[in-house]
Amino acid sequence: MRIVIAGGHGQIALRLERLLAARGVEVAGIVRKAEQSDDLRAVGAEPVVLDLESASAEQVADVLRGADAAVFAAGAGPGSGTARKETVDKGAAVLFADAALRAGVRRFLVVSSYGADAGHRGDEVFDVYQRAKGEADAYVQGLDGLDWTILRPGSLTDDTGTGLVRLEARTGPGPVPRDDVAAVLAELLDTPATAGLTLELVSGSTPVPVAVKSVAGN
Repeated sequence: MRIVIAGGHGQIALRLERLLAARGVEVAGIVRKAEQSDDLRAVGAEPVVLDLESASAEQVADVLRGADAAVFAAGAGPGSGTARKETVDKGAAVLFADAALRAGVRRFLVVSSYGADAGHRGDEVFDVYQRAKGEADAYVQGLDGLDWTILRPGSLTDDTGTGLVRLEARTGPGPVPRDDVAAVLAELLDTPATAGLTLELVSGSTPVPVAVKSVAGN
């Protein structure tokens, strides 16, 4: 199996790459800077240097061809302004989805955000972020050619993962360790029956494999 992850140097992506590589999965992570490559190799992933803000859909499709699944885990980051929320959190997600279609990669996971909403109002950076994420999610949800799953984690923490989560269509707000987000993504990749679901994720009391199995096919 080969998985391609956009935003391969992100904190969730690096954790996911380590998990997948440990399972014997071939993982490629798209990064913007060549100097990030060694960090990917350290967790067992193949770095692919490509700027999703300037690449064409065909360039991204070339990276995706032959993959079994694609994961969009890119983000402009907390220090970025409104412009990059549009070009990365929305624009790069749309580009990656279009490229997956071109490459014939049906399984498509999106790391979104709790509260993402295309109709979200306001002009502050966080408002633009929530709206950009929501618009990207809506675009992916409208693509019949993808077997998509959208994951909307709550407030991300660097606490050690517990492996216990609450994963539902609606969870309400709450924190969740990045370790557990990565574990859920890995499980979702192994559970194609979760295609077509938009799921919220916070810490809870259900083991990750059980939580994913319980929503599969719903």
